Amino acid sequence: MTDTELLEAAEKAMENAYAPYSGFKVGAALLCKDGRVFTGCNVENSSYGASNCAERTAVFKAVSEGYKDLEAIAIVSSGKEETFPCGICRQVLGEFAPDIRIILRKKDGSPSVYKFSDIMPHHFSLKK
Repeated sequence: MTDTELLEAAEKAMENAYAPYSGFKVGAALLCKDGRVFTGCNVENSSYGASNCAERTAVFKAVSEGYKDLEAIAIVSSGKEETFPCGICRQVLGEFAPDIRIILRKKDGSPSVYKFSDIMPHHFSLKK
């Protein structure tokens, strides 16, 4: 799957976002090393702490189905700029895939690719 195709899958996932409080919709598409793709969207709650991000939704879906070999994640949002994972999502990504590629959508719609270590150096891990 190409980076552009993964962004398109994230865009489709974003259509299901439930964001009545912030109005900020996010979609994620997670590519496993065997080619399987898991998608997620953000789901807000009136008790803000009970909300969940698109990235974690996708990771938790994959892990709950037995997939932990994660290769790349594409993230899109209703915002105009690239949308990076929040700190909690970065920590979750680091737990399962400290070498994962992060694919974001630029203003022009093209992919922008980062290594996980570029956006979260020295993440906390008990595995070290």
